[in-house]
Parts: sequence; structure tokens; C-alpha cells
Amino acid sequence: MRMDTVIMGGGLSGLTCGIALAKRGQRVTIVAGGQSTLMFNGGSMELLGNVDGKDVIAPLEAISTLPQSHPYSKIGAERLADIADEAKQLLADAGIEMEGNADANHWRITPMGIAKPAWLTLSENLRIDDLNSLPAKRVALMCIRGFFDQPNGMLAQGLRTLGFDVQSIEFTTDDITSLRRSPSEMRATSLAKHLVSNNALQRVADQINALAADADLVILPSVLGQTDDNDFKTLQGMCNKPLRLVATLPPAVAGMRMHTLLRHYFKMLGGNYLTGDNAIGGSFEGDKLLNVTTAKLDGMPLRANNFVLATGSFVSRGLAANYERVFEPIFDLDVDADADREQWTRFGVMEPQAYFRYGVATDSSLHCLKQGKPITNLHAIGSILSGHDAIKMGDGTGVSLLTALAVARNILCGK
Repeated sequence: MRMDTVIMGGGLSGLTCGIALAKRGQRVTIVAGGQSTLMFNGGSMELLGNVDGKDVIAPLEAISTLPQSHPYSKIGAERLADIADEAKQLLADAGIEMEGNADANHWRITPMGIAKPAWLTLSENLRIDDLNSLPAKRVALMCIRGFFDQPNGMLAQGLRTLGFDVQSIEFTTDDITSLRRSPSEMRATSLAKHLVSNNALQRVADQINALAADADLVILPSVLGQTDDNDFKTLQGMCNKPLRLVATLPPAVAGMRMHTLLRHYFKMLGGNYLTGDNAIGGSFEGDKLLNVTTAKLDGMPLRANNFVLATGSFVSRGLAANYERVFEPIFDLDVDADADREQWTRFGVMEPQAYFRYGVATDSSLHCLKQGKPITNLHAIGSILSGHDAIKMGDGTGVSLLTALAVARNILCGK
């Protein structure tokens, strides 16, 4: 069957683009190679967190100062506010309720206790709107005995540095203690599978109520709700104090939930999700891509009117490198990268690394370039795009969401 659009990559950008197209009646197939980098997401989306080493308070204002090579500049600053609102609504339609707005960043808390600017955060997660006006003074940091995915000491110290009066409390229940017989069970994802019954949640609530009596706010690691936020709401109803979650080390329960809900929503809209497969090549005619071949559909190329490349950066093998060059491995598209290999990296873990900015070259409409010419029916979205540093700038999830929706609009308008 010929599709309207084939998307290569089933992570945040690929699913977002697929959902936006499927909602408008397109026949969409997503080719998804494996686990999404959403598995590393603790429950927040960043739009733009840092420019020139300074935290961004008003991201939409700061976006207007970015260079033309940045993906946001190619979309157009005047369009971003509307697309950001569409992204938040799309997430909500998929069952992912997040708080925040694009006009003003709030602060999320990392597993290390560091406050980072964020655009959207899951409703149950701890967030701070103003670092000079904390949501509580005395907090009880509930530490699960034997839990591997939360560095309790660093988290507690980080919260104290922000101004919280932190009481670090270790606890367990008979159910959790039984899981400690196998070290692999004391991970966030394993605990989330266990803490689904009302009885298990009530035993956790009993510990919180008994040990956190003096706290204004209780903080618990994000080990609840792999499919929705009902477990959190149930536990909150059992607790005498307000409860908030803090992201754990990956794999993250919140990220797994977001990926599951987005994939379910895409399928509900009629989308075709080919998991465990990878695009490996395609055929071109002039300035168009005719079809895509995959590793598992041998001899059955996927044909479509439009194609979207959402395969990610080096982590997910959307980009690759050898001793001579950085390259895009499926179609050998043009890549923005330094020709001199010595310029790719700098010595020092904390130093900015040039390769973080590398990615597929595109025109102003995010059409991929091949030998300097745009492929008119092949767009790139998400972290495979060049011109930004997701780690330094804190814009990775924002670029994924907004470029996905911008390209969906372009495809629907025939651009």
C-alpha cells in the first residue's frame, strides 16, 4: 500500500509528527528501530533553557536572538508560540498532562538536585515557578531503602542549596523488602510495576504519614505510573501531606509512560507503527525520494508521497562517524560538521563539544539536502537536525516537538 507519509524514527519527534498527520486523515507509517531516548526523560520538556551560558527566563523572547542555523529560526519565531500551544494540546490529547507555558520557563529538579529551566513538566512532578519563592519550606525526602536510581545524598544537598529545609527519611515496606532479593528489582521501572495495587500504595502511604509528620511537602522518587498518573493520584489521596515526585536516573518511568501513551494515541488514530525495524536505504529520482527500504521488509520498499527523517543523533544512530567524516547512514545526506576530525571534540568532560551541533543539513523548510540540493519530499525533524546543542542550550525536546509539528504543517500544505 502506498502511504501518504513514511516517518523513519519512532521517538518523540517521529510520534509527534505522525500523530499530527494522522489527525488530519493521512495514512502514516512509522518505522521504529528500538527504544526511544524518551526513556531518559524524567517528565519535563525544555523549549530553550540556556543562551550564551545564561539561564533563559522568557524562551519565546530569547528564540528571536538565535542564529539562522538554529531549527527554531528556520521555523520562524513568529510561528513558534502557536506551534508550542499545539504541542502542549497534542500531549494532553494523548493523556500526558503537563503544566507550564512557552512565555516563561519554570524550574525542574534533576535526580542530582539541580534546578534546570523547563517549559512543560508533568503535573505530579516537583517544579518551581520562582527560585526566590519556593512552593514549601520544610520537605521530607522519602528515600526507598535499597533503591538504586536516586542518589539521595546529592538530591538532598541540591534541594538544601535551593533553600529547602530537607529531612532525608529512609523507609521500606514488606512488599519492597521482598523485591530486594534481586538487585535488578530495585530499579524505578520495576518498582512502578509493583506499586499498582491499592494495598501496596497504602503501605507506602502509611510510612509517609508516620515519618513525615513535620513536613510541608513530601518528595518521592518517580516510581509511580508507567501507563498513567492514577497511581500517583491514589497515593496522594492516602497521604496527609502534599506529595510531589522527582525524576530518577534512567530508564525513567515518566519517559516510558510518555512514549507508551504517544504510541497508543498514534495507533488509535490509524497509524501504522513498525517496531524493531530500521530504514536502510531508498531510491531517488531527481529531487524526490521514491521509496524506503528497511531491514525486515526485504524486497518490499515503502512508498509514500512524503518522507520524514526522525532517526535522532549519534545516540540512536541517526548520525555516524568514521575516521574521515561524519555522515548520515541511510541516504548519505549532506551533514553540517567540521571536516577536520580534530575539531569534533575538546578535551574535558564539561567543555562544549562541537559534535553536539552536528546534524543533517536542511533548507529553510527543513527539507534535507543531498549534494547541495533539497529533496523536496524528504524532511528532517528532531535531534538529527544541525545548528543547536541540546545539552548546552536545553532545547532538545522543544526542537523535537516543534520541528515535528512545523513539518507536519508543511506536508499538509504541500510544502
